[in-house]
Amino acid sequence: MDKESPSIVVACDGSDQSLDAADLAADLAEATGKPLKLLSVYPYSKSSVMMVAGVEPSRIEAEKRRYGREVFDAAKDALCGRVSPAEEILLNGDPAHEILEYAHAHPGTHLVLGRRGYSAVRSLTLGSVSEKIVRHAAGPVTVVGE
Repeated sequence: MDKESPSIVVACDGSDQSLDAADLAADLAEATGKPLKLLSVYPYSKSSVMMVAGVEPSRIEAEKRRYGREVFDAAKDALCGRVSPAEEILLNGDPAHEILEYAHAHPGTHLVLGRRGYSAVRSLTLGSVSEKIVRHAAGPVTVVGE
């Protein structure tokens, strides 16, 4: 288990909701003096489709890095220079699972994430990343709605 100091970690995916979450996370970081970290998960489903299509592994890795750069740059723009992120974390896999694993490995993490607000039917059939995180996180979670 990591013994680093508690931090505010904003989950970023480039959506308007995640940019709103980054803005709120900056407010929290300023108010508490805790470091702000940006976390994004390149969905395993995207890399799986590319693998099945025969895309070379090096091109898949390049696509992951491009995705991460775009998402992190958008989040930093939303911070408007108020806070400098202490770290950018790019993971690969199922977003809810990877975010929860990160939080469990880093006690004291305060997760901040956006909620896209999909319909009730879609949330019931597909599940919601924010709902899974709220249900299973061991630490504080702030969900920013539409």
